[in-house]
Amino acid sequence: MSPAHTAATGSDPEDVVWVLPGAATPPRVSLLVLPHSGGNAHSYAPWRELLPADVRLLIGQYPGRGARFSEPPGTSIADLAGPVVRCLPPDTGDLVILGHSMGSLVAFEVARELTEAGQPPSALIASACRPPYVPNPSPVHPDQLDDDTLVAAIKARGGTDNGILDEPELREVVMPSIRADFAIDDAYRFTADPAVLTCPVTVIGGAADPVVPASALPGWSATTSATAAVELMPGGHFYFQQQLTAFLSLVTGVLDAVTAERQPA
Repeated sequence: MSPAHTAATGSDPEDVVWVLPGAATPPRVSLLVLPHSGGNAHSYAPWRELLPADVRLLIGQYPGRGARFSEPPGTSIADLAGPVVRCLPPDTGDLVILGHSMGSLVAFEVARELTEAGQPPSALIASACRPPYVPNPSPVHPDQLDDDTLVAAIKARGGTDNGILDEPELREVVMPSIRADFAIDDAYRFTADPAVLTCPVTVIGGAADPVVPASALPGWSATTSATAAVELMPGGHFYFQQQLTAFLSLVTGVLDAVTAERQPA
């Protein structure tokens, strides 16, 4: 799969979308992962070793971190999703898009853009995130918090290396992108008709997530004209970190369903 058009970007496309192939050539399916608020591609790269060899792992890297550190942090979901769409490899094939937390909103926007371009993804997996048309139930308001208070809020959610947040010099480096991400997550709300997708949607969440209540997850069904399913796992907002093998088993099930559909009867 390739986007309908290409556009200039300030970064090498491989810095915007990491490509981590498995041992199989060609891959049977591609999985695009979009990180959470304050997250980066590095934290999801270890998934490569836990996924089947015939799955190609693609990971989005947002501006202001990694090789894109010189770029200013984004100010909207479009700033995060647009470059990913433009930098997808041209031979993506069957594409499943997965996001965690704010990354699910980015994933929705990537899926929406591709669908509008006539190249819809094969499936969307939204993890630990409210539906895109619902206001953020747990806004952070980073503009109202000093660094120490914001760091405390981040640690309460989990998912970020506390060693980075506790080291003053490292914290100074990462805080601008963290603040930008949480501001984007706070403000985002899709106000048009939400039923813009045509692919199946799978929603996964933590049963005890204090940030996104499990009761909010079924609302993702309104985003697609296809089927939608909800899966709950034990744990909080970063539930998968303590049960990554089980989580990726659910993800692999979605990938298997996608490729099974195109097998001859």
